[in-house]
Amino acid sequence: MRSMWKGSISFGLVNIPVRMYTATQEKGLRFNQLHELCHTPIKYEKYCPYCDRAIGGEEIIRGYEYNPGQYVVITDEEWESFTEHSTHTIDILRFVELREVDPVYFNKTYYLEPAETGGKAYSLLQQALASTDKIGVAKITIRSKPSLAVIRVYHGMLALETIFYPDEIRETRELDLEIQGGVAEKELSMAVSLITTLTEPFQPEHYSDERRLGMLELVEKKIQGQEVVVARGTKNEEPVVDLMAALEASLQAQQQKLGNFSDGVRH
Repeated sequence: MRSMWKGSISFGLVNIPVRMYTATQEKGLRFNQLHELCHTPIKYEKYCPYCDRAIGGEEIIRGYEYNPGQYVVITDEEWESFTEHSTHTIDILRFVELREVDPVYFNKTYYLEPAETGGKAYSLLQQALASTDKIGVAKITIRSKPSLAVIRVYHGMLALETIFYPDEIRETRELDLEIQGGVAEKELSMAVSLITTLTEPFQPEHYSDERRLGMLELVEKKIQGQEVVVARGTKNEEPVVDLMAALEASLQAQQQKLGNFSDGVRH
């Protein structure tokens, strides 16, 4: 894995050099939109309907829509004044119980790896968090965006989870949660029995994305059956290299060289 951030954890007077890696990746399939007539990928351009023409990036400014059709314009200088420049520091603010943080707050997970001479201090924090069953609430700036985060122990190492701010969690007050009629004692007892029957330790390997796997299988079958199309009308594009075909051709060429060499030795 390639680290996407390098800095240190600030823990009291202790500085722990770390490298940060993205812990998760989504594996959805990405499909391009093609023109049915020639199978060429569709391109999108920035277009102004009022001026009736395409526009370049140099003509685009930022606007915040405060009422329908009404905007406040933010200049580049004003935008820059609110841009946080990375300090390459994860500042731990305080420690809390993990059970106090509802899962709705969690956003994205990163692995933290000790860097340079930070191994001992890293191990100290990891063991201290594990023995106290606490997590650290911290602040970090990633790509100029400040985030609230927690540091916790995951599989014997430190992990950082970015979390949402309280005002980013949507209220439930507007939802209609009124239950028509009460719950009978017998119904509750049966529901509890069913939950107990289906309860087991969480084993993530028991679950898979059946839709994605099924679509991958369909795509592979179409490739094997030569049910493919080639885009027309594209210009000045590098040819797509079939890696497997290139490897097979290289192997055959090498085998042919060895065969010629063997024939020469026998002669």
